[in-house]
Amino acid sequence: METQFGLAHVWSQGDIVTKSVAVLLLLMSLSSWMVIIIKALDLRRFSSQAKATESFWHSADFADGVAKFGNDPANPFRLLAQEGREATAHVLHKDGNAKPQLHDALDLSEWVTRSLRNSMDDISARMQAGLAVLASVGSTAPFVGLFGTVWGIYHALLAIGLNGQASIDKVAGPVGESLIMTAMGLAVAIPAVLGYNALVRGNKSASGKLNRFAHDLHAYFVTGARVSGPGAANVLVMKKAS
Repeated sequence: METQFGLAHVWSQGDIVTKSVAVLLLLMSLSSWMVIIIKALDLRRFSSQAKATESFWHSADFADGVAKFGNDPANPFRLLAQEGREATAHVLHKDGNAKPQLHDALDLSEWVTRSLRNSMDDISARMQAGLAVLASVGSTAPFVGLFGTVWGIYHALLAIGLNGQASIDKVAGPVGESLIMTAMGLAVAIPAVLGYNALVRGNKSASGKLNRFAHDLHAYFVTGARVSGPGAANVLVMKKAS
C-alpha cells in the first residue's frame, strides 16, 4: 500500500488536534516574519536617519539643523532635538508669576537630562516593540511541534493496538505526521530566534547612536556647544534657536 507524506497529507488525514497545531504554527510563523520584516525596515530607515546627525551639527543654526532631519515626525533624532529645545525653553523662559511647581527646582542641566532621558525611554520602547513576539515564538514553537509529534505517535500506537500488529501501512501515516510536526516546529522557531538576535544587535547599535546624539544635545543646550571627541576638550559651536 502506497503512503504519501506532506503537508497536504497531514491536513487531509489529520484530526482536529493535528489541524489546530498546524494552523497555530502557521500563525506563529506569519507573526514572526511580519515582525522581522517590519523591524528590519525600521532599522534600515534609522540607519539613513542617523547619517543626518553630522549635517545637523554643521548647520548654521538650530532650526536649520532640525530641518536636515526631514519632516518625518517619528524621526528619533528629530524628536530628541525638539525635546531638548522645549526643555531649554521651559527653563530659560519661566513665567515669574506662575505658581511654583516641583520641577522648577531643577536647573537647566538636570531638566534637559530628564527630558532627553524620557524621550530616549519612549524611543527605546518603540524599538523593542514586537521582540517579545519573536522571543515567545522562538521558545514555544518547538514545543507546539513536539505536541503534534506526541499526538501522531499516540495515533500510531492506537493503530497498532487496534490491528494487533505494527504493519507499516497502519503506522506510517501517524508517524509521518509526527515527523512533519517536528519539522514545522523547528522551521517556525529557528527564523524567530535568528531574527530576534539580529534585531537585538541592531537595536543595541541604534541605542548607542541615540545616546551619543543625546549627549551632544545636552552639551549644546547647557553650554552652547557640542562636545567633540572623547577628551571633551573640543567643541563645535552652533547658534542656538531663539
